[in-house]
Amino acid sequence: AELLDAGPDDIEKTLERLREGTARLHETALMIQSRLEEGTPDESTARLVQRRIADAEIAAERLGLLLLTARSAERADTLTLHLPGAPAPSVGHSPAPGEATEILRRDLAALRTLVLKPPAEARGTALSQLRNRLLGYRDEENLPEATPAVQDVFRGIGESARAVMGLRIALDGPQDESDDSPATARSREELDAEDAAIDAGEEAAAEDEPTGLRRPTTRAAVQVAVGSSLAIVGGEFLSTQRWYWAVLTCWIVFINTASTGEILVKGYRRLLGTVLGVVAGIVLAGLVGNHTWTAFGLVLVLIFAMFYTAPLSYTLMSFFVTAMLGLLYTLLHTYSMSVLLLRVEETALGAACGIVAAALVLPIRTDRRTNELLGTVLERLTDVTEGAVDQLSGGPAADLLDTARELDQALGDLRAAVQPLTHPITPLRSRRNTAQYVVALLETCAYHARSLAATAELLPTHPSIAADPRLRGAVRRTVRNIEAIAAHVEDEDTVTEVETGPSIASLLEPDAAGTPRYGRITGRVLRHLERLDEAVVGLARPLGVAVRTPQR
Repeated sequence: AELLDAGPDDIEKTLERLREGTARLHETALMIQSRLEEGTPDESTARLVQRRIADAEIAAERLGLLLLTARSAERADTLTLHLPGAPAPSVGHSPAPGEATEILRRDLAALRTLVLKPPAEARGTALSQLRNRLLGYRDEENLPEATPAVQDVFRGIGESARAVMGLRIALDGPQDESDDSPATARSREELDAEDAAIDAGEEAAAEDEPTGLRRPTTRAAVQVAVGSSLAIVGGEFLSTQRWYWAVLTCWIVFINTASTGEILVKGYRRLLGTVLGVVAGIVLAGLVGNHTWTAFGLVLVLIFAMFYTAPLSYTLMSFFVTAMLGLLYTLLHTYSMSVLLLRVEETALGAACGIVAAALVLPIRTDRRTNELLGTVLERLTDVTEGAVDQLSGGPAADLLDTARELDQALGDLRAAVQPLTHPITPLRSRRNTAQYVVALLETCAYHARSLAATAELLPTHPSIAADPRLRGAVRRTVRNIEAIAAHVEDEDTVTEVETGPSIASLLEPDAAGTPRYGRITGRVLRHLERLDEAVVGLARPLGVAVRTPQR
């Protein structure tokens, strides 16, 4: 809604807030999805809620882009729009004159009400009428008179309302349908048909998992055992009473890590936080002195800060833990600067033991780990792209949102694995820049693949979307390029190249003389395919894959 009223002077700040909100929405969706199996009664319910959350996230993201496109004198460039620091398109006047603008402002507020209304209050004729009106925008005849770009915004509002209703049904169960309009009833039928098709098509594919010492859990257990043994022996030499600090640090550096580089970065962060925390603990203990209640209050504040910063920064969490210990020893009248310095020594020893064990015992090199995860991301990207285009071309329905979620998870794993390469202290500056560039391009690819999947999910029930068999041929080049890059990542000796050529849109030949090359919905799909194709070609250079240009 802020974007609708923002003037030329405010558009940059509003766009930045929109980007931040979209990023937070995506992170929140991933956090919820990672904990669904623990908070839902069964696995099928968890899968249903996961699909609905992904659907709602993509609908909200698309609505923001549609509104920005309506505000812009030029079409929003979805290749860079969602990336931090991307320039805003040039902004014109309001997206539509007069009545359409007021209706749009009213319906954006109505959508917000629909989202924020608690389940206990989400009953009654007034709210039902509001929901019915928004869902009606999914039908062409209910769209207000406005420019095509603004009508796209109204369609986006309708799809967002459908996603909200689907999430409500998944979370709260069946709802009162007595006040449903035909558009609302049809949306419910679409959701039910979608669930039935996905449930019927689900197959439990047993994957071949590594065994023995190749299994990640077994390898980690051996490494932790060796590292802990070294930490116990070394910790005893430093202190017979505080040796467990070294062992605890050794254990912690192995949590949620999978390569030697990740363990190195985590050990460094814990040591840095501990050193800074010791300094803070010494300063605070000196300032507090014998004021017991002041020390107690500060301990509570530091405990809060410790848990608050845990998901944000491991260094900050370690800092607050150590600073809290300094004050706690003051409360217990056992404060000693030598104890805090001993904590630094034991922490350094434990981190060193973990790093040595990870580097010498069944090591996993960072580049090997990142290549494996990069291959997984490219494989998931191929699955989402092929599945979405196949469905948009008239193929059978598939669980595309679930596949898109797997792509997001694989990309998140890769993002965590490249942290040793992108860390500010890494001496390999060129590799750092390359890793950041590759991850940014993969995020762009994932965004457009998710958008294709969301559009494909609207088939075949949406009245304004029809399958276009020509899309299947148009995407072949993009899929071949992804597979070529994946083959090079798997084996650098493999000679591959990616292909560039005419735009994706130009690959669609007219069905017959005098008929349009492609329609509005196919045009939207083509824009995502174009950006995806450009981003995939952009991946070739930093990954060392040759680019072949067509002969003129």
